[in-house]
Amino acid sequence: MEGAAAIAVVVVVALLLLILRSSMRIVNQVDRGVVFRFGKALPAYRNPGITYLVPFADRMRKVNVQVVTLPIPTQEGITRDNVSVKVDAVVYFRVTDPVRAAIEVQDYVFAVGQVAQSSLRSIIGKSDLDDLLSDRERLHEGLAVMIDSPAAGWGVHIDRVEIKDVQLPESLKRSMSRQAEAERERRARVITADGEFQAARQLANASRIMSDTPEAMQLRLLQTVVEVAAEKNSTLVMPFPVELLRYFDRAARRLGDGDDNAGDNGEGTRNDTKDGTKDGTKDGTKDGTKDGNGDPSPGPGPENSSGPAQ
Repeated sequence: MEGAAAIAVVVVVALLLLILRSSMRIVNQVDRGVVFRFGKALPAYRNPGITYLVPFADRMRKVNVQVVTLPIPTQEGITRDNVSVKVDAVVYFRVTDPVRAAIEVQDYVFAVGQVAQSSLRSIIGKSDLDDLLSDRERLHEGLAVMIDSPAAGWGVHIDRVEIKDVQLPESLKRSMSRQAEAERERRARVITADGEFQAARQLANASRIMSDTPEAMQLRLLQTVVEVAAEKNSTLVMPFPVELLRYFDRAARRLGDGDDNAGDNGEGTRNDTKDGTKDGTKDGTKDGTKDGNGDPSPGPGPENSSGPAQ
């Protein structure tokens, strides 16, 4: 009898251990346990660690609460300005209510993916091409709101939605490239013209200053010579100073004016001398010749002497 009792005790203990082992569950840190008792979900979920279920009555479903990265397949659509584009995106979401995620929707990952695709196509149709290319932050916020509206009832929270790539037709890419090139060329021309205008204005101011002070031209010339000579890789030809040329010009003008005055004085003296000499010689020669040839004018000859006759 004692041996049978001992065997019975051992069997009972073994059965209890088997029951405890079958009812014991381990919930990982990244999961939450949703318990269904006779097919009805309990309002409280099981936290990570060891938990026990009622044998033959409870069934537990684990729900992952990590952030899920769900890529949205490429969606083709036409923008508001009638441009055909292909857009792909990615959705980041996580489960905030494991009970609702396990009850309200059959497969919350698949459901979020379908809502994300339809929302992305809707955003493409409501947006312009420039918005898809440049104003993506606003589109991300709009996508997150559109996807989070139905997902909130499933116990799912949308953390972030991002557009990864926008594929454009090749013809549109070439047109945009030409447009960007023309815009850059326009900006370059405007900048160049503005630089030329400013340079011309500064040169005009500098020319007025140099005209008032000619020495400034020489200082500028010497500064230019210093800048060119610093390279020491070319032959420097020093231009003749402009001020020295002006000095020679003024000296030449003064010398020319002096020669003209001296020439005028010499010509007058020569003319006076020539005229006086010619007139005196001519008059003297004419008078003397006439008197010696028997003019009636009295002379010192013997006929007219007043001495006694021999």
